[in-house]
Amino acid sequence: MLFLLFKKYVLGLLKEWVPTIAFAIIIALVVNTYVAQAMTVPTGSMLPTIQLQDELIVEKMKPLTDFEFGDIVVFWPPIEGNEDRYVKRLIGLPGDTIEVRDGALYRNGAKVDEPYIQAPMTYTFHEVTVPERKYFFLGDNRNDSYDSHLWPATPFVAEKDIIGKAVFRIFPLSQMGTID
Repeated sequence: MLFLLFKKYVLGLLKEWVPTIAFAIIIALVVNTYVAQAMTVPTGSMLPTIQLQDELIVEKMKPLTDFEFGDIVVFWPPIEGNEDRYVKRLIGLPGDTIEVRDGALYRNGAKVDEPYIQAPMTYTFHEVTVPERKYFFLGDNRNDSYDSHLWPATPFVAEKDIIGKAVFRIFPLSQMGTID
């Protein structure tokens, strides 16, 4: 008799909680796959804007996102054998011309004021035009960032390889907030 009561109690709990837990798991998977995802910054290539091991929220709704010059974006780089996501600043949109000379970035022929970079660039990157459906990225720590100016095969990231825009820092708590 006690066993039947226990069995009835357990079955009641299962009927009540299993659908709720299953629904929560499905919602979490959908959000993580298509809406937003947390990620840890693996390198110091975005210093001083983003620190090594900062936790960011990446908005992944690409069809609803207008990517603009200066956005901080997460993507898969065009590096054979790479399995890491990169976090860099969007410098060149399709059709833009990009050049680095005399320690400064030139976009579409105009020198760009970049108060967010760690130090002036110590390299030269000859002018390129960003192709359609491609993007050009540089880290804020320009002289110590493995980014578009160094990639061996191509300096451009295909639109399909963009994961999303970094929009919010959740850790460290003292730096919590939107990302500029």
